[in-house]
Amino acid sequence: MYRILKTAVIALGLVAACTLALAQDKVVYHIDNADMQATKSLRSLRNHLDVAPDTKIVVIALAEGIDFLLEDAKDKKNPNIDYGSLVSALKARGVRFEVCEITLEGRNLKKDAFSLDAEFTRSGVVRIGQLQTREGYGYIKP
Repeated sequence: MYRILKTAVIALGLVAACTLALAQDKVVYHIDNADMQATKSLRSLRNHLDVAPDTKIVVIALAEGIDFLLEDAKDKKNPNIDYGSLVSALKARGVRFEVCEITLEGRNLKKDAFSLDAEFTRSGVVRIGQLQTREGYGYIKP
């Protein structure tokens, strides 16, 4: 009887731990046009974390969306906005920034052209799908 009770308590503990792990908010931000999305996306990311600081966030940049992650990138409409410092601050808060390698190849860009805060994924579209279907991420396209 003690062994059954002990097993049941352990099982309930595991279920509770899994439920808590699944309860964490997780979102993927999809950026495919830096000129239109980068500044407002970075602002939204900051606001998101200010309200829900435990949210797990991954930013997937592909196509023209990768430009804000280039080394020394600035907002074309407002050159006072330095993307590098904004990205670094968000990275320090746990946000992951992933760049599509297929886009790099198509644009003849090298990984060393990007901020040290950028990580790389083979396909941005595939990664977005995996985060949504396999890992339960919500989708946001600013």
